[in-house]
Amino acid sequence: MSEKASVEGAAGRTAAVSFTELNAQRLGPFRRYFRSHPRVTDALVVALYLAASLPQAIIGTVTADRWVALIPVVAAGIVLFWRRDRPLIVLSILMGLEWISLMTSDGEASVGFGVWFALYAVAARHPLRSALWALAGAALLTITPLWFVDALFVDEAPYLIWIVTGFVLMWYFLAVGFGVTTRKDREHETALREWAIRNAELASATERNRIAREMHDVVAHSLSVMIALSDGAAVVMKRDQDRAREVLDELSTSGRTALADMRRVLGVLRENPDAAPREPLPAAGSLSTLLDGFRAAGLPIRLGLSGPGLPEDPAFQLTIYRIIQESLTNVLRYGKSVTTVEVAIKRTGILIRVKVSDDGRGSMGPVVSVGSGQGIAGMQERAAIYSGTVDCGPGPDGGWVVNAQLVVPEEQQSSNRRAPSVRSA
Repeated sequence: MSEKASVEGAAGRTAAVSFTELNAQRLGPFRRYFRSHPRVTDALVVALYLAASLPQAIIGTVTADRWVALIPVVAAGIVLFWRRDRPLIVLSILMGLEWISLMTSDGEASVGFGVWFALYAVAARHPLRSALWALAGAALLTITPLWFVDALFVDEAPYLIWIVTGFVLMWYFLAVGFGVTTRKDREHETALREWAIRNAELASATERNRIAREMHDVVAHSLSVMIALSDGAAVVMKRDQDRAREVLDELSTSGRTALADMRRVLGVLRENPDAAPREPLPAAGSLSTLLDGFRAAGLPIRLGLSGPGLPEDPAFQLTIYRIIQESLTNVLRYGKSVTTVEVAIKRTGILIRVKVSDDGRGSMGPVVSVGSGQGIAGMQERAAIYSGTVDCGPGPDGGWVVNAQLVVPEEQQSSNRRAPSVRSA
């Protein structure tokens, strides 16, 4: 099993467990118990049916000496135990038993309560159309024999048969209505559970993407700087050993910084109480420290700032930091004959523009890559969080230019109303 599948599976199981717990609290102790013990519920249904049907059947058959009429009543109770597994089959059997019971007892014994429970099970298990067909069949096959029961036709109550017929139909419709309501409730719970699983999988994928993006930025930047420093140390080793030692010290510092950054990124994967919080990781030092590191690796960087400072939002500042870091990493990795690297940060109203350009030759040429090849896509994903864009391409006079534009997060909602002007800027 792949790591992606195992992570998504774990997220789905976690979401399902959480939803189950919340739903159990909503149901209450009694409904929760009967839902978790379905056979107990089936036994209780059989007991209720026998309690409602058997006494009347015994009294009616004893006085008329028609003990045989008790057989379909008891048989219906046995069959009713499997209403949950085969509701349509159980309903069909009960309709036949109802006919036998009414005919052999002259209306003194009935399995009508069993038919009611079976209709409920059909409506709770099958679509509404099937439930309505079952209702029509039950009404036809269980009400028809009532018109052959002499006890329901008396001169003192000429409308008795109609009253009984209406009463039976009313209970049948109630059974179907309760069953449909139960089925809708279960479908709603299933939809919510699936939504919770999908939401957990999306959150898991988002977190994996965030970790992958951070890992790319940390590893690509650190390895590029370390490679440049090691190459520089090899060049100056014979000519200036003191300078070579300084470069090696810088190389060691870059390695330790990269290791600390990787530990912070991977900390979100731990599940113990001491795990790193799931929040934006702080930039590894200030922007000036970042630029000093690149200068030590050999990049002639000039920084230009204009307008108010950056907003006090750690995630936003991290986005700016990572965009500059990735841009300079690409210059260090791919640029040739670079004599000047310009880093400009300009804030105008709700917009912040970042520009990183160099005057190298053959920038972004074919070389052996030490990154994942997703650096530009990662910058664009980061900028998109703040309604921003990142455009990269060759400069008019050579080299490579990265232009990034982001919206200040505190003014995100107001900027949405001015979205056309932002996009046209």
